[in-house]
Amino acid sequence: MEDVIKAFRCRAPEERIPVLRLELDYELAQLYEAMMENSQVKVDECKQRLEKIRREMLMLEAL
Repeated sequence: MEDVIKAFRCRAPEERIPVLRLELDYELAQLYEAMMENSQVKVDECKQRLEKIRREMLMLEAL
């Protein structure tokens, strides 16, 4: 529900989507590094952040 409110408060979703894409790329790079280090804790943290980014992107694209 918080993500929905954040998406509606955002006055320019078309400006937020490119930022989210950059965040997505960064998190994917972090996930790759965590996988190379065999760090399950870091992998799980990255996956959680990626899920949040995914949900926000879906909501913004639906607007």
